[in-house]
Amino acid sequence: MSTDFTALFDEWSDSYDETVAGHDPEYNEVFRNYLHILEEVVKKSKGNTIEFGVGTGNLTQLLVKSGKRVCGIEPSAGMRKVAKQKLPEVKILQGDFLSFTHPFQFVDTIVSTYAFHHLTDDEKETAIRNYSSILGNDGKIVFADTLFEDENAKSNMILKAENSRFHRLANDLRTEYYTTIPVMKDLFEQNDFTVTFTQKNDFVWIIEAKKRRRES
Repeated sequence: MSTDFTALFDEWSDSYDETVAGHDPEYNEVFRNYLHILEEVVKKSKGNTIEFGVGTGNLTQLLVKSGKRVCGIEPSAGMRKVAKQKLPEVKILQGDFLSFTHPFQFVDTIVSTYAFHHLTDDEKETAIRNYSSILGNDGKIVFADTLFEDENAKSNMILKAENSRFHRLANDLRTEYYTTIPVMKDLFEQNDFTVTFTQKNDFVWIIEAKKRRRES
């Protein structure tokens, strides 16, 4: 996972909550239904939960309020600082999707919102394979992230952003590692998960992957 993203989020930490609240017109659609999306991730989660890409702690806060035991993983020092100010009682550790430690003997759920696209498809596969090994038979992954139905849909969204003069968004869509539903489906199924995708706005889908129960 590139350190460029860490530097970006260090810079973004002071204004991130304003962005998700809809104060940046280029990203209004990306963050439409933001609170609802976070609440849906919480509803689908259970038990001991690892959250990747904690950011400023918005999802973390909802998970804690719902009674989950949470360990947060966040590579950005700036984001960790903001999250710890909100949630001093929560363990928020330095790390990322691929390199992390956690305090749980058993992990029930792995969650993340608006972050998994920072990994290449090969890195996504490595991460999912690792998560399959640490989750129990009833474990699950619940991610909310930008996905596209296919490469044509992604190209059309880039063109739409350009026509709207949303140049930062268009560049983001070109340079980040946004992938497609067929690719994600294959990555999960290859690693013993069944997976469903639920669209929440023009960009974001909730990915719910349940680990297949192994026969004893």
